[in-house]
Amino acid sequence: MSNAESIPVAAGLSEAKRRLLRKYLRGHVSKTAGDPARITRRLPGQPAPLSLWQEQVWLRAQKAVDMPPFYNESIIIHRSGPLDARILEQSLSEIIRRHEAWRTTFDTLGGQPVQVIHSALATVPLPVVDLRKLPAEKRQPEALRLATEEAQRRFDLQKGPLVRAELIVLSADKHQLVLTMHQSVADGVTVNVLFPKELITFYEAFSAGKPAAMANLPIQYADYAYWQRQWMQTEAFASQLAYWRDRLMPEPPALQWPTDRPPPASSTYRGAIRPFTISNQLVQRLNAMSRGESVTLFMSLLAGFSALLYRYTNQEDMVIGTLAPSGRKRSEVQNLMGYFLNPVPLRMNLCGNPTFRELLRQARDVVLGAIANDDVPFEYVMAKAGLSSDPNRRPLFEVVISLAPATPDLGPGWSQTFMDVESGGARWGLYLELGDRPNGLLGRAQYNPDLFEATTIGRTLQEWQVLLEAGASNPELRLSELPC
Repeated sequence: MSNAESIPVAAGLSEAKRRLLRKYLRGHVSKTAGDPARITRRLPGQPAPLSLWQEQVWLRAQKAVDMPPFYNESIIIHRSGPLDARILEQSLSEIIRRHEAWRTTFDTLGGQPVQVIHSALATVPLPVVDLRKLPAEKRQPEALRLATEEAQRRFDLQKGPLVRAELIVLSADKHQLVLTMHQSVADGVTVNVLFPKELITFYEAFSAGKPAAMANLPIQYADYAYWQRQWMQTEAFASQLAYWRDRLMPEPPALQWPTDRPPPASSTYRGAIRPFTISNQLVQRLNAMSRGESVTLFMSLLAGFSALLYRYTNQEDMVIGTLAPSGRKRSEVQNLMGYFLNPVPLRMNLCGNPTFRELLRQARDVVLGAIANDDVPFEYVMAKAGLSSDPNRRPLFEVVISLAPATPDLGPGWSQTFMDVESGGARWGLYLELGDRPNGLLGRAQYNPDLFEATTIGRTLQEWQVLLEAGASNPELRLSELPC
């Protein structure tokens, strides 16, 4: 959607929403609304607080020490062709030197969590596991076993490090770099875009005996966290909080999606993964319809999934979650590795048997409202709206859908995958993460096996795509007419 300005915008939108939609379609919002001040380096000696997003991850991690490691994230960088492990180690060390967030741990000071930024090492050792002595047919299964074992190993947030790497050698011209990170220091932009781009830039430069031509970072993640704490005192913060208080009142009901097993008294955070794809043919049809309706692909996916949940539950008022890259709005942090994600509730109203086109328009308004007010942490929203006082209350949403940023072309001999291994944990009952690829949308359904059977998730994914096909073919179909 690079040519966003040529996309027609519905006449019913205000001019402010038109501008916001155009920026959203271009893939970014330049600055936080109502706060033009730039982020600068904090003064020396000032403590480095956690960002609002980091703090929520840290707090939840303290309460989940006996749970599966649902905050572990993994990707694999694949190399076809010759590879110099020493230069790869040098490249990884340079990334960790460049980004303070990747050499940070957490401690408490005066009862408050703080970031502890460690000095950069000249070289960060890169363990190498050579599988070439194994029979050829056993190497890839063993590589997957090793990656899974690494993904399920806990991080010590106080001791660190919070990023681990391991190079697996399959043959002279086939290697896999397994990177495992704690979510407090990495988000989708970090793992899908920034890390592979910087790694390969450094590797190619160092291989040629040249310094990598990469501009210095004007600020670091801790500077952003410090600025964010000051922003909490502004009118903009209060305005966003008021938006959510109004949006979530009266209190929405919990989604009554029938599970295969009775929900436990409290979440077990156990997780399993079911990969899936949405074909390129369907994606092209959805994109064409989205352009015609002045919505994004994500808005179309949201409309379709809310329609599917209605068919399952007959529930007209529902909340679906998504992960908003809210901190990434500001230009100063575009190239920073770190955690900038905020869960936000998308409240859909399906009363009156709307058409799919009407659902698309509602999804557009709901998403635009959310991204214009997504700088307030979800937990603050819940507390200030009076929705978190009952410890026995079911979560506001247990179904989450997100569309990851597109991965860049890494160049000849390089590729990456992000859903090969399972940590064994899951934060939500069902989390659908999709990534745009040349052959369609590559998806990962992460679900809690204490709630759902794998066959149920598979059937849900199939019925979602059937419904999307019908909606893309005829947006005038009403909710009751859509198949599933």
